[in-house]
Amino acid sequence: MESTNTEEIPLRHVEKDVLIPKLMREKAKERCVDRVEAFSSCCKESGFLMVFRCREENSALKECLTQHYQDPAFFEECKQLYIQEKLEFERTGIPAKNRTQKLPTSM
Repeated sequence: MESTNTEEIPLRHVEKDVLIPKLMREKAKERCVDRVEAFSSCCKESGFLMVFRCREENSALKECLTQHYQDPAFFEECKQLYIQEKLEFERTGIPAKNRTQKLPTSM
């Protein structure tokens, strides 16, 4: 008996507190890609002095990520995405990372 409404699916403690926040971190990094790239390039250029030289980039990155982490709508979006992946796994038995593999391109 499969439920089509994702609101009715009970989530375990580990899913709510670990797996969904992990998905949120991944999605937030995608949304803050410009700040992630700025911080990464600053760190590469600065070497050991990155702690001092990259404060602005680090603050901007933290601000962007925190904004997403604290957004209830973003949490709900990631929760629904997680539930869809979970239902698809239960239906097919194939993990999401194996389902999304790209097909080889012809030369």
